[in-house]
Amino acid sequence: MKILLAEDDLKMAEYLTAGLAEHGHSVDHVTDGRDALSYCLYNECDMAILDRMMPGMDGLSVLKALRAARKELPVLFLTAMGQVDDRVEGLSAGGDDYLVKPFHFSELMARIASITRRKQDKAETSSLKVHDLDLDLLARTATRQGKLIELHAKEFALLEVLMRNAGRVVTRTMLLERVWNFNFEPNTTVVETHMSRLRGKVDKPFDVPLIHTIRNTGYSMHGPR
Repeated sequence: MKILLAEDDLKMAEYLTAGLAEHGHSVDHVTDGRDALSYCLYNECDMAILDRMMPGMDGLSVLKALRAARKELPVLFLTAMGQVDDRVEGLSAGGDDYLVKPFHFSELMARIASITRRKQDKAETSSLKVHDLDLDLLARTATRQGKLIELHAKEFALLEVLMRNAGRVVTRTMLLERVWNFNFEPNTTVVETHMSRLRGKVDKPFDVPLIHTIRNTGYSMHGPR
C-alpha cells in the first residue's frame, strides 16, 4: 500500500517510514501541510497519515481542504493533540481514525489494517447492478437505461434487498424483517403495497421486467434468462 506521511518531526518520520516499509508499505514523506495537500490532490496513494501540528498548514486544515475537494482518501491523524475535543474535531472533519502519540507501533498497524478493510468494504458495496438497472448506494439513486428513477426511502431499501439477492428467492418474511424490522405479521399487506409501487417505477416503463413473483414464496430479481 502507498502511504503519504505528513510529519515534521524528522526522527519520528524516519521511525515510521522504516517500520511501515518493513510491513511492505511504500511511504512518501513531507514535512509541510501545504505539501501534504498538494500531494494528496495530484498524486495517487492509498491513505494519508497526518500530524495535526505542521508548518505551512495544520493537519486539520489539510483534511478539510481534501474533503471540500471531494477527495475521499482515507486519513489517519497521528498527533500529540490527544484531548477529547481534539479527537472529536478530527473525526468530525472527516478523519477515518485518530491515534495519539506516544503509541505502540502494533496499534498503528492495526488501525491501518482497519481503515484498509473499511475502504475495501465500501468499494465492494458502493453500487449494485441487475441487467440494465443500477443502484448507487452512496448517492442513494436508482437509474435504468440511464433514466433516474425517483424512489421513496422504503422503496429504495426494498430494491436494495432484492438486488443484493439477485437471482435468489427473497421471501416476504425476509423483506418484513430487513426493510421494516417486523417479525412475522401474517395480516399486513405492506410488502405487497410497496412492491406494486416499486414495480410501477422499475419495471412498468421498460420492456424487460426484473422483479418476478415466486408464487406462495416471495420474489426474485433477475434479468432475461
